[in-house]
Amino acid sequence: MKCLGIDPGLRITGYGCIRGTGPELVEAGVLRLKTELGGERIPIADRLLELHQDISGLLERLTPDVVGVEAVFSHYKHPATAIAMGHARGVILLAVRAAGVRLVELKPNEIKKFLTGNGHASKEQMQGAVQSRLRLAERPEPPDVADAIAIAMCVGSRGGDRAEPIFAAPSRRSAQR
Repeated sequence: MKCLGIDPGLRITGYGCIRGTGPELVEAGVLRLKTELGGERIPIADRLLELHQDISGLLERLTPDVVGVEAVFSHYKHPATAIAMGHARGVILLAVRAAGVRLVELKPNEIKKFLTGNGHASKEQMQGAVQSRLRLAERPEPPDVADAIAIAMCVGSRGGDRAEPIFAAPSRRSAQR
């Protein structure tokens, strides 16, 4: 089974794809969305369109069996962050559903606890845990990549059994499988 983990953001969205329970790292990286062009701020709607196109391309290329996405979290000191994250998550959830792929949403502390045993692990601890579990030569950078890989590993460890059923009509991709 291939699991794709996505750590949503409007500037940087991390992704990591694993295969099997070993697990084997298939691919990981970040999608960097342009925030300015020629000194002009790019409207959020245009950035969301770019994110949708990038996620749709990843889904088509990597053909995951299940996608894990970090659930929205908010901190009372940074409510705007939760709103921005919500925009990115909405686009990602739409792309996953449109592709006909199973979806799992996980809380950040659930992912951290799975990987490190501590639901409040730091970014550095998460990077170190991913590096250790996958026997990587270096820590995944930026931290968004480690978070995305951790999401994929958490979903993969459960065999995707918490994946929600798809109620929409089958997409072109699921019909080709």
